[in-house]
Amino acid sequence: MFKKILIANRGEIACRVIKTARKMGIKTVAVYSDADRNALHVKMADEAVHIGPPPANQSYIVIDKIMDAIKQTGAEAVHPGYGFLSENSKFAEALEAAGVAFIGPPKGAIEKMGDKITSKKIAQDAEVSTVPGHMGLIEDAEEAVKISQEIGYPVMIKASAGGGGKGMRIAWDDDGAREGFQSSKNEAANSFGDDRIFIEKFVTQPRHIEIQVLCDSHGNGIYLGERECSIQRRQQKVIEEAPSPFLDEATRKAMGEQSVALAKAVDYASAGTVEFIVDGDRNFYFLEMNTRLQVEHPVTELITGVDLVEQMIRVAYGEKLEIAQKDVTLTGWAMESRLYAEDPYRGFLPSIGRLTTYRPPAEVAAGPLVANGKWQGDAPEGKHAVRNDTGVYDGGEISMYYDPMIAKLCTWAPTRAEAIEEMRVALDTFEVEGIGHNIPFLSAVYDHEKFTSGNMTTAFIEEEYPEGFEGVTLPDGEIKRIAATCAAMHRVAEIRRTRVTGRMDNHTRHVDNKAVVTLQGVEHEVVLDADQNGSDVTFNDGTTLRVEGTWTPGMSIASMTVDGEPLVLKVGKATHGFRIRNRGADLKVFVRSRLQADMAALMPEKLPPDTSKMLLCPMPGLIVKVDVEVGDEVEDGQVLCTVEAMKMENILRAEKKATVTKINAAAGDSLSVDDVIMEFE
Repeated sequence: MFKKILIANRGEIACRVIKTARKMGIKTVAVYSDADRNALHVKMADEAVHIGPPPANQSYIVIDKIMDAIKQTGAEAVHPGYGFLSENSKFAEALEAAGVAFIGPPKGAIEKMGDKITSKKIAQDAEVSTVPGHMGLIEDAEEAVKISQEIGYPVMIKASAGGGGKGMRIAWDDDGAREGFQSSKNEAANSFGDDRIFIEKFVTQPRHIEIQVLCDSHGNGIYLGERECSIQRRQQKVIEEAPSPFLDEATRKAMGEQSVALAKAVDYASAGTVEFIVDGDRNFYFLEMNTRLQVEHPVTELITGVDLVEQMIRVAYGEKLEIAQKDVTLTGWAMESRLYAEDPYRGFLPSIGRLTTYRPPAEVAAGPLVANGKWQGDAPEGKHAVRNDTGVYDGGEISMYYDPMIAKLCTWAPTRAEAIEEMRVALDTFEVEGIGHNIPFLSAVYDHEKFTSGNMTTAFIEEEYPEGFEGVTLPDGEIKRIAATCAAMHRVAEIRRTRVTGRMDNHTRHVDNKAVVTLQGVEHEVVLDADQNGSDVTFNDGTTLRVEGTWTPGMSIASMTVDGEPLVLKVGKATHGFRIRNRGADLKVFVRSRLQADMAALMPEKLPPDTSKMLLCPMPGLIVKVDVEVGDEVEDGQVLCTVEAMKMENILRAEKKATVTKINAAAGDSLSVDDVIMEFE
């Protein structure tokens, strides 16, 4: 087996590979840019080599710098992770020439299947059903418009070398095709160093389902079930699960066998993924093959017990697969949530900065087990698993230069409903402060009826959140549970406060047992009857809820029970109450006396400043282009400028008719959130 491998990547996937290498007794080498000098993957590896400035095109995707790091450290093999150089055939060729093993497929397979245009042609030749589209290269925006008209709108404009949602746009008309072509081309060039674009029909109401394949260099190939990846935003996957709640066994088998046949047709050897669009009648259409490890691979590992990274390393070393198709059993259900550094309340715009708090839920190991490629049996009935793949730590920083992922939180349980409930609790206990993040949105999705029923498509977010995410309004029953809990917590806090100030003895007779709890715009008058184990909280409608728990002031997580049912709250400080976060809701909960509540109702509300005549930068980023000049009259919807952040281009448009009076930024300027880009009258 290899003695030392280099991971040509960063962040959570580099950490993920290091964990398996360590388990196998293999030394690891990390590479890092200036921005990643203190990154977690650097701390975890046995050695680390600096490779350049923060931009990926000056560090992580510069083949010569990676090759130099290999020479410096004597690494025998390279795992590319995903993104960056993972599907770059020139990189695989350079490794081969240097006598270094590539922990991925052969160069020829990358060339044939890693390129989306070539892979579609191969799939068509193999009589695999594909989505209608134009497979040739497209020279300019006008040709893109012509092709789009021939295919018929809507169309998907995609980067040939793309991945992870980069370089992808949906166009619904000619203007969208022109604009999407140029943005996709720019993003592709910046992210992958390859600006080739192709166009295909956008199938409405699709499900995105992919098959995990695993092949060796001895002609053996298997599939390890499927992953449902239909919860997407801007073609970027947000939630994945395995297996799919939609497929039946016959469709799974057909998709799996077709995927393996396609892999064998290009002499594939490693882990890979064949992606399909599946319609409502379970007809499936080949989209592309990803010749690398997928971001969402953990859910497959959780339901099969197969360590895909370990298998990739063994295949690269020349070993035969010890797992046959008959050994693959899908056990239980797994969910994956991608935690992103993006603010769901600001249109999911990227957020950067220091993680002042980063406390993930405790990981729990369970699920199917496979050791050394041989099946070991299932997890005990009723057990569950929590897994968190991450590349950050408490006090670390989220950089503007890379993907905004914070972590991949996964849960496993015997059934889908149980796996969803485990995820709800895990999200409720995941503490992230200092930056914007999408935990509230993820929590909202897991409570959405369309998701829990399994009746979703790739249009789920677009259809259910057409105006963006504006938070969650909790049902009355849940509000009462939270109100009762906060009343009980407030009583505990008051006891602590009065003891500290010396205003009472160890008894609680002077703490008022009446309170007015206000949240989500509604007042609840309650009376508390407390004992050593908890409080009975009675509402003015006669309802009584029993609240128990061990929360004390200063604890940021309150794990309570209300009438015997668990309730987990994130707790923050607030005047006359708490900031409470639960199941996607972010609440200000006021606990006051009757007099305090009446006085608070008379206080004037502070109004936000008027920014209606300004264009504010919605995220930290780089101005790519300014499309207007001082004195221009702009119309509603007109493009004003383009801002690039975390490898994605964001086009900012006018919200109403106005005249540009001042421009404060130019192409190449770096801006912070809410910097004024231009002003209007």
